[in-house]
Amino acid sequence: MGFYVQDLERMARFYKEVLCFFETDRGDLGPVQLVFLSRDPSEHHQIVLASGRPADLSFSVINQISLRVPDLATLREVQRRVSAEPDVSELVSATHGNAVSIYFRDPEGNRLEVFLDMPWYCEQPLREPIDLSQSDEAVLAAAEALARSRPKFRSRAQWQAEMEQLMGYQA
Repeated sequence: MGFYVQDLERMARFYKEVLCFFETDRGDLGPVQLVFLSRDPSEHHQIVLASGRPADLSFSVINQISLRVPDLATLREVQRRVSAEPDVSELVSATHGNAVSIYFRDPEGNRLEVFLDMPWYCEQPLREPIDLSQSDEAVLAAAEALARSRPKFRSRAQWQAEMEQLMGYQA
């Protein structure tokens, strides 16, 4: 994903220091300055910050930028880092039944979701508050209970197999 920013250095610092992205490249493409960021050594960039966002833009066309983490410990660490950042707003934690997430706005107001997938599926949209200060077992149990309360509950593997069939996926 690439998006325009007002203050390139401020946003690069936030994504590198708070969200632990690495700068893989930087340069100019005509009048636009670009910073390429990744957290995956096999991906040159997952996010590109581009200079030139108008200062008077009152509405961000980005609904959200979603970033997956591997476990609850990482999700809590991101929450800790983000909550210590003065330029972040609207930090909330939630479960969707099929995932546990934190949401927040970056220094220029773009909404981010950092999430952990659960091993089950339930239909979306669905969003309920969740307390990440609870034990792993309690967080997982709350997410699973919410998912199981939905009429289309099933394992993530079953849902994925259904999507592969729907999309004509060939392994």
